[in-house]
Amino acid sequence: CRPDGPGLAAMGRKERNSLVNQAIESLFPRLRGIQYEITSPAQPDYNCIAWAAGDDSRWWEPDTFELYFWPEAVPRRYTLQAYAEAFRREGFELCENATFEAGWEKVAIYTKEDDSPTHAARQLADGDWTSKLGNQEDIRHADLDHLNGEHYGKPAIMLRRQRHGEALSSD
Repeated sequence: CRPDGPGLAAMGRKERNSLVNQAIESLFPRLRGIQYEITSPAQPDYNCIAWAAGDDSRWWEPDTFELYFWPEAVPRRYTLQAYAEAFRREGFELCENATFEAGWEKVAIYTKEDDSPTHAARQLADGDWTSKLGNQEDIRHADLDHLNGEHYGKPAIMLRRQRHGEALSSD
């Protein structure tokens, strides 16, 4: 902020939210004009991979220096196969598509054109999706395509696991 202008702390909630929305929409232009919701403030302790796996306590990353959490016995590689295996260790299995299925929790792993993983989103119990935007906010969005583009690429694979305490839909 400018030295002579008000800081974020001095702004009202509505003004702050507007600035945050503008920043999010500049990175993800497909969210413009779409109903989405910021569901938590910026938080550097966990990332989208952790959030998609249901963990909001630590950062998940397959770094070779082992500075971050990564499921045991999963190769520490930035590959789609390694990320899919990390989710399989959490009880997920590959599935065909993002279509909502009662009783199942789904995860989409996004990649760029070179198949390098960039993001993961988790489907909520009502069919909407939740995404952690790096070390920034969590958002709720209706469609996976809303985050497609330059920063995350597009969903490459889908995984699912039984949602705790819910009956499964018939396949």
